[in-house]
Amino acid sequence: MAEEIPSSIYDIKVKDINGNDTDLSSYSGKVLLIVNVASQCGLTNSNYKELNVVYEKYKDKGLEILAFPCNQFAGQEPGNNEEIKEVVCTRFKAEFPIFDKVEVNGKNAAPLYKFLKAKKGGIFGDGIKWNFTKFLVGKDGTVLERYAPTTSPLKIEKDIQKLLEA
Repeated sequence: MAEEIPSSIYDIKVKDINGNDTDLSSYSGKVLLIVNVASQCGLTNSNYKELNVVYEKYKDKGLEILAFPCNQFAGQEPGNNEEIKEVVCTRFKAEFPIFDKVEVNGKNAAPLYKFLKAKKGGIFGDGIKWNFTKFLVGKDGTVLERYAPTTSPLKIEKDIQKLLEA
């Protein structure tokens, strides 16, 4: 039997990097940029740097960036949550929320990623192709856009601004 996809992103619970349950409904009314991240990817430095810039600029205007570490692409997020937190918070100085390491593809994909992919498939099918795939979610929880791993967070800024002003 096919697994039920939640009707809303706000029906999904996730675990933060410390293992605490987090209800995504706590982000209701905010614009969300959801990203699968990795510490050892060729895209890591530029993405974390730009995500920090975007977050700093818009966090007080209603943006949240939700980062989900994932080790499904060339083993580029091999650490445990403690090691990931150390890298992300110390090396990259990320202030946005970091969550529990998840799988984004396959039968063990996190419910959040099953939901995101069901709402916004990719050009070559629904599967996430690489680290730093980004999903933009409106204040009402609607998944509005999916961006390729190579799309710079700064290139998404205009879309974020529009949603924050809406």
